[in-house]
Amino acid sequence: DIITGWVAKEAKVIEWGCGNGSLMQLLQSEKQCSCYGMELSDSGVEACLKKGLQVQQGRIDAPLPFNDNDFDIAICNVTIQMVLYPEILFKEMARIAKHQIISFPNFAYFKNRFDLLFNGRMPRQLLFEYQWYNTGHIHQLSIKDFNQLVAENKSLRIIRQTGVPVGYALLDWMGKWMPNL
Repeated sequence: DIITGWVAKEAKVIEWGCGNGSLMQLLQSEKQCSCYGMELSDSGVEACLKKGLQVQQGRIDAPLPFNDNDFDIAICNVTIQMVLYPEILFKEMARIAKHQIISFPNFAYFKNRFDLLFNGRMPRQLLFEYQWYNTGHIHQLSIKDFNQLVAENKSLRIIRQTGVPVGYALLDWMGKWMPNL
């Protein structure tokens, strides 16, 4: 809902690491967007093609064959932590689209900190029920880490940043005023 709310009607969108294409499908149906996807996995590409979506298979953290400003919006939804070179991905996103939307799990979320502190293990909630050794996560990052990378890249700036509300007033307040927690 947050991402679709940030995308203008009829925008030309590219989604990096589009998985099964569910976000592209939603943007096409609700916002009449023209969508194109990039996906590494065979199963993701196959799922997109079955849905009639435009998708190309390949890595997203390498220079890609798109012209500057080919798209209105580039989206990287819960994928940045799974690529080898996020800084290259950022540069490519900024090159081919005027605006970028990037989402990721905050590894510094307070429940994850407690889980690591008290259990001494990588938080399972963060790994989406995988084990630490078989998840696609390569770079665990926090909101502070992300903000630092953006600050170091002079071609990028954060226009709007939000956390996903959890539905509890105190936690949502904490997320607004102390987002790294």
